[in-house]
Amino acid sequence: MKYIADLHIHSKYSRAVSRDMTIVKTWEWAKRKGIDLVSTGDWTHPLWLREIKTDLEEMGNGILQLKSKIPASPAGRQNPKSNNDNGPNFLLSTELSSIYSQGGKVRRIHNLVWVSSIATAEKICHELTAKGCNLISDGRPILGLTSVQLAELIFSIDPTALLIPAHIWTPWFSLYGSESGFDSIEECYGEFYKNIYAVETGLSSDPAMNWRIKELDTRSILSSSDAHSGPKLGREATVFEMEELSYEAIGEALTNGAMKQGNNETIKQSSDLSSTKYNRIAYTIEFYPEEGKYHWSGHRNCGVKQNPAETAKKGTICPVCGKKLTIGVMHRVEQLAGRSEEELHITRGSCRSPDSVGIASPTGIISKETDIKIIESDTFPLRPPYIMLVPLQEIIAEAFGTAPATQKVQSEYQKLTSNFRGEFSVLIDTPVSDIVRVSSGKVAEAIQKVRTGNIVVDPGYDGVFGVVKIWGSVEEKKEETKKEQMSLF
Repeated sequence: MKYIADLHIHSKYSRAVSRDMTIVKTWEWAKRKGIDLVSTGDWTHPLWLREIKTDLEEMGNGILQLKSKIPASPAGRQNPKSNNDNGPNFLLSTELSSIYSQGGKVRRIHNLVWVSSIATAEKICHELTAKGCNLISDGRPILGLTSVQLAELIFSIDPTALLIPAHIWTPWFSLYGSESGFDSIEECYGEFYKNIYAVETGLSSDPAMNWRIKELDTRSILSSSDAHSGPKLGREATVFEMEELSYEAIGEALTNGAMKQGNNETIKQSSDLSSTKYNRIAYTIEFYPEEGKYHWSGHRNCGVKQNPAETAKKGTICPVCGKKLTIGVMHRVEQLAGRSEEELHITRGSCRSPDSVGIASPTGIISKETDIKIIESDTFPLRPPYIMLVPLQEIIAEAFGTAPATQKVQSEYQKLTSNFRGEFSVLIDTPVSDIVRVSSGKVAEAIQKVRTGNIVVDPGYDGVFGVVKIWGSVEEKKEETKKEQMSLF
């Protein structure tokens, strides 16, 4: 069975996060989106962990569920039905920030930690506090521990815990970050590099960019939203295929799947890869990486933006002010890549049969009418494919010629998600003819253009989100989105 999961979000106790990011509100948004499994976020914060224990209950399989009766939707209707009719459920996941010096350079590394029980979470919190970490300062606390020290602490408490480098290409706070990261997993995690079974792409990169990095051949590639508000949930997600929903199955999906994907000899000898049945990642749902705010290099104060070729030619100094540019994700990938994009033999085909490429829709059926593009590598056929989407509220807003936060857009969003089992169903598998009957032809056309990739994206840079344009030119859209850039991340 397929489970749509978003396993990196934040609570109201993290900086720059909506006050509405409570357990119940997160549950409601996950239901509205069509997400089956969502992160608790921030379990190292004492007040948030107390709320987790109050509002959620452990199911005995490493997964948590809401204690109270399922709430009604804000509009008074029943919330959209998901594949998991008893969900959404929760996984204990948190993000930790390690800032330290190594090799004569300040390192700023963000890590996700997934655990299977509240008891394990409490033990880790106790040890972090004993080492002087101020956990109440923020939902994503800053630790004085190195990545090696953090890994040693985590795995000494629970060898089944999962430590996952977060948004690995972000310039300032990540494993491969151009400003404060490392050039390899082993350099960062030392003897524990073999315990790193997966990495998170972040919004400014997609799986294909990560397939170029040879040391990631034996690591699973995850996508998640890093949401700071309810509407941002699910802007990226990972779809797991598992016999049952459990922490153990998720761990197997990461570890077994990564080993199978990286063994290219096994891949070449297998005659029926798509029908292989084991706990695995089926596919990921991706934000357009160009829309991420660090995709290209640049300097926002001077309005300077460069693609990798321009940066290679012109250098990394701002031609306007003479200060260093913030090196973008694309340029950093070029620096560390062990293979070219051409070597991946990327195909971008339409989905005709879900089973043929391992894709399953939220409702289990993808109509030919949807014509959604599936991106995969012929060189690494066991690498999970991915699809690229634009959040539904952004699509509706452009169709209506207004901002996503307006009441007109919100009303249309509620109507569509209520009628079609949630946002992912609307974006992925609902026939356009059905959307037209509920919404406008303009909205239906916009959704179809996104499915087929018939859009334009002006890449983001130096903290400025990229601009998506479904109709017309990107320049026309830039002024419209300036206010939106300041919305909660």
